[in-house]
Amino acid sequence: MLELAPELLPVLRAGSAVAVVTIIGVPRSAPLGVGASMAVTADGRVIGSISGGCVEGDAVLLSHAVLRDGVGRTARFGFTDEAASAAGLACGGAIDVVVYRIDPTDAAALSALALAAADRRVAMGVTCGDRDPGRILPAEVLPDRSMEVADSRMLPAAYDGSDLLVLTHRPRPRLIIAGAGDHAAALCRVATAAGFAVSVCDPWELLVTRERFPDAERLVAGLPHEYLRSIPADELDERTAVCVLTHDERIDVPALRAALALPIGFVGAMGSRSTVARRAQLLRQSGVDEDDLARLHSPLGLDLQGTTPDETAIAVLAEIVAARRHGTGLPLRDLSSAVHRSTGEVDRSCSPALTSEARR
Repeated sequence: MLELAPELLPVLRAGSAVAVVTIIGVPRSAPLGVGASMAVTADGRVIGSISGGCVEGDAVLLSHAVLRDGVGRTARFGFTDEAASAAGLACGGAIDVVVYRIDPTDAAALSALALAAADRRVAMGVTCGDRDPGRILPAEVLPDRSMEVADSRMLPAAYDGSDLLVLTHRPRPRLIIAGAGDHAAALCRVATAAGFAVSVCDPWELLVTRERFPDAERLVAGLPHEYLRSIPADELDERTAVCVLTHDERIDVPALRAALALPIGFVGAMGSRSTVARRAQLLRQSGVDEDDLARLHSPLGLDLQGTTPDETAIAVLAEIVAARRHGTGLPLRDLSSAVHRSTGEVDRSCSPALTSEARR
């Protein structure tokens, strides 16, 4: 629900209530995981998605009922593989959801949405038990405040004996690009579209301009290693990536040494095989040990055989995502595992659901 904050806040601030449908479980294949939400406004507008189209019709009908009476519900949407096949549908699947109403006077919801819209860290709870489902709880009363740094998840019997859905929003993952050439501009575009907050740093002020990097969150004219050492610890986490694209060992060696000393999840550098070997030797001479060198992704990017800056940017971003999500980087058709392991047997080919079972 918090991912919908930029669109929900104007509706609520205008005085209209909304109904929200949020996934609380995926017992069978589904395109999205716990925490994914869609909202329905009083005038019938649908915001967001919970299935890529599979069950939105049933979810909208239930949302209108919740808007009318204000009573939260839990429900299961879906069908069996056999029923799907008989109807000529692509797949069977099911999701469990909680449906709840947010009123313009709900201070807890408005506060959480405002923080999420500002890309600040926030958590909130939604009760999902048989008693009083769909009640919104502020972060202050959650049983485990550490949830604010974790992904959205269900906590069984965690609040007064009822199951509790904890929804979280974390600031966008950071990508710090050292270098401001054409490849950096392409990577900034692609990464921003993928949800990263991008910073670009280069010693040449003439290159680090808003015209060249319109999507960057932060532009820094200076030495990358000095900028990296100046970043506050609370702005870095395991999702942060640093990509060195400077092609100048006088700049990229100090930058990589600084990046490898940070508590971040990904450090990469572009370069030919000979450049990579030369750079590794210089890093060793500067005091970087073998364990840290082993963390360095260089040459940077997956083997897509692209040639343009944009194709190279896609290869680089693909490696960052694969490293973050522990992906193989192999074609899905060559694998037999679930398509999306993190969300539990995800399948984006689902077709519209046939039935729903709602419980008050």
